[in-house]
Amino acid sequence: MEQKLKEHIDPALEERLRSLIDERIDAKLAARIEKHPSRKKKLAVIVSKGTLEAAYPPLILATTAVALDMEAALFFTFFGLHILKKGSAESLRFVPLGNPATPMPMPNIISALPGMTALATLMMKKTIASKQIVSVPELLDLARESGVKLWPCQMTMDMMGIERKELIEGLSDPVGAATFLSYAADADITLFI
Repeated sequence: MEQKLKEHIDPALEERLRSLIDERIDAKLAARIEKHPSRKKKLAVIVSKGTLEAAYPPLILATTAVALDMEAALFFTFFGLHILKKGSAESLRFVPLGNPATPMPMPNIISALPGMTALATLMMKKTIASKQIVSVPELLDLARESGVKLWPCQMTMDMMGIERKELIEGLSDPVGAATFLSYAADADITLFI
């Protein structure tokens, strides 16, 4: 039947119909793209802990996200803000007390002994270096250079009496929860670490 219809349709008319259909499809597509422009995927992370083992995940995830052509923002609040203080990234500690995933399980009472945190930190940093894993200060540099938004929490700064001059250089301006939530509401991935 299609063959019979083709025989009766004027080729010029068929071409004109195809042209009109293509124009309408193109116009609809352009309107849809204008209404919903493509954007980069976004990662939003709340960084709330300031220990050695807590600093790695958000920094690795954010720098990896940027390498994958995503946007990334880290919101450093409460004890996570410690990571951004001048000189702190180099001296972050690993605290085995109450950490059931510590590689060498030991009773909590032993972890509570004086010097155990220092020993555990030394051992962890030695392992990190022997595995040629970049340090936290190097990850912070990479994050700043690659455009990761490093947001100090203004409320935490006020609460803890931390001034902007006490934080490392190259950070985004301090923000509040509303700014982070506005970003996170549009993020594809949101994490709390």
